Amino acid sequence: MTQMTERGPSLSAEHGRSAVQARALMRGALAAGLSLGSVAVLVVVLWISSPDPDSSPGEAFHAAAGLWLLAHGAELIRTDTLTGAPAPVGVVPLLLTVLPVWLVHRAARDVLDPEEGHGAPSAQGAFALVTAGYLLVGTAVALYARGSSLSARPLSLLFPAALVVAAAAAAGVWTASGRPLGPPPAWAPVRLHEAMARSRFARRAEAVGRSAAAGVAVLLGGGALVAAAALVFHAEPVQESFLRLSGDWAGRCAVLLLALALVPNAAVWGAAYGLGPGLALGTASTATPLAFTGTPSLPDFPLLAALPAQGPGTSLTWAAAAVPVAAAVTVAWFTVRRAAPAHGDREEAWSLRETALTTALAAAGCGIGAALLAAAAGGPLGTHALARFGPVWWLTGAAALVWTGALAVPVALLLRAWRLRGRTPAEADAADEAPHATGTARNGDDVEGERRKARRTWWPERGGRPEEPGADAAPVPVPRPAGHHPAEADDEFEAYDFLPTDPWHAKASTAPATSTAPATSTAPATPSASAAPPAGSDSVPGTDPVPGTDPAPAAPLGTAGPQDAG
Repeated sequence: MTQMTERGPSLSAEHGRSAVQARALMRGALAAGLSLGSVAVLVVVLWISSPDPDSSPGEAFHAAAGLWLLAHGAELIRTDTLTGAPAPVGVVPLLLTVLPVWLVHRAARDVLDPEEGHGAPSAQGAFALVTAGYLLVGTAVALYARGSSLSARPLSLLFPAALVVAAAAAAGVWTASGRPLGPPPAWAPVRLHEAMARSRFARRAEAVGRSAAAGVAVLLGGGALVAAAALVFHAEPVQESFLRLSGDWAGRCAVLLLALALVPNAAVWGAAYGLGPGLALGTASTATPLAFTGTPSLPDFPLLAALPAQGPGTSLTWAAAAVPVAAAVTVAWFTVRRAAPAHGDREEAWSLRETALTTALAAAGCGIGAALLAAAAGGPLGTHALARFGPVWWLTGAAALVWTGALAVPVALLLRAWRLRGRTPAEADAADEAPHATGTARNGDDVEGERRKARRTWWPERGGRPEEPGADAAPVPVPRPAGHHPAEADDEFEAYDFLPTDPWHAKASTAPATSTAPATSTAPATPSASAAPPAGSDSVPGTDPVPGTDPAPAAPLGTAGPQDAG
């Protein structure tokens, strides 16, 4: 009986842990099912709406499975070609990739949020279980599509398809953990922890990431503008290509949906075109802003009909170079926003070396992002002439690095100098005190704060303390003891303070009790009875001595109290 009682809690904990793991595994499988179902519904609707479908429902489902694998980066093998030889299809419609990646990211993020009455796995466990659940469904889909007209190449299922799923799950776990950018993991050596804690890159990693992401976003936006301008400029051939591909409305809808799925690819193509390396339109043709060389053998498609004419470039094609220039300026601007805050001073600003290093690292990140996007937006479309299509990833990344590195670093230094122009620590303190000096109605706490700031910033050797707003009495010069040095003013100045309206702020002082010039008092001439001190008191009317200090006589300050009436 005792053994059964002792085993009860452990068995319950084990059962709860198993339930949490099973729930995480099911979330990954559910994410795969939702993305697969979305693609299948779209393909089946297009197949049903076709007036003369020349394929069976099974072939439509096989095509949906192939498109779903293609959306993850897998390379497909198309067997129903005109020559009968299998041809690869490696150009991934990036818009189709958004849904699977988002679903995996959300599944991994939600697994780490404990539900009511249920626990949550560890970060490593959530990543492994969600990824495993998704890949189980992906393996089943790959086996189902094997032998069809659109089957996946086995090696491409591991790289990059499985890598894309794992990266999306890791991003979801990182988001649920609070997006940490701090020290390395616990298993890292102690020396690595200390080095990372002392390194400036660890402290500026967020600035580097934000600047690089902003630069990549501007590259994509500028590439999209380049592609849109090309479509508008070549509107007539684009329309003719769209009408030639299909004669019924169902086929035209399919062509339109495929063109929309390739819009992110067109943005990357435009960015690569503006960077300089351009597009590889097969093995013997390249389109760059300087020239369109070679003889391309392209399929008939509306987006490809917007390519410029063959021959040397014109002023319109050269204008695409504004895209990397805008990206470089953006990288510099986002870096300087952190390097030189608008409301900071020179002491808070980064040094020239640190600003230049952070900008250079952001430029390197922008180049890496451009290279990854170029690799995802291109691929083979055949075995011979179209074995290479799209931007060359390493050339695109190198061009982005050169453009942003060469322009962003000097622009960042110029922006830093412009934001810090004429700014000194003393001026920053004066700017902080200016709003207080303009006030007319102030309470006692505000006046006391201003007096304390004045005691910290005024030096007796400079002639006199600044006049306080609203104070009618002239300041009384305070003699300094022998041997006083300006360096000691920061520590000793409060002992030589004088305030006609508040004499008890002066602490126990060793200064002489006599004054060379009388000061007019701002105390009321006829104090009320409630404010009058008792007989024999040395206090000034309307004031209370500071606790812990000996009040000094009021006579040297020249105040007229009730005791002097006779």
